[in-house]
Amino acid sequence: MRKTLFLLPLLLCASPALAQEAPPPQLPPEIMDPATIQRVTVQMQALSQALLDMRIGGVQAALEGREATPREKRITVGDLARRKDPDFDRHMQQQMATVGPQIQRSVKAINRALPEMMRSVEDVRRSLDRALANMPDPDYPRR
Repeated sequence: MRKTLFLLPLLLCASPALAQEAPPPQLPPEIMDPATIQRVTVQMQALSQALLDMRIGGVQAALEGREATPREKRITVGDLARRKDPDFDRHMQQQMATVGPQIQRSVKAINRALPEMMRSVEDVRRSLDRALANMPDPDYPRR
């Protein structure tokens, strides 16, 4: 008991280590690393190419309730895109070249906005806690 009475005032005293404000939340440095962003860009290019190579020719025939011809079965998403834009491949390469820098700018913007987003999430959490605390008890007897 005496030990508790002795330690209680020490716990209530302000400690410089405890009084320091926590650093603002940030994304892990691995995400900010340009090499990571480059790997993501390469993976996005591979994923885009896989999507363009996906055969969808038989889908239209199936929707029309008929069998697809051998020629229709070979139609890919890329083929349909090239019908609408003859320079599709060049435009796709230009867009893929800008993906890396766009991702870097986006990650930096998220990192700058993260502290404010976390404060907003905390405000919402506190508001929900207050709202839940004011809800009536469903087990309380009605009159």
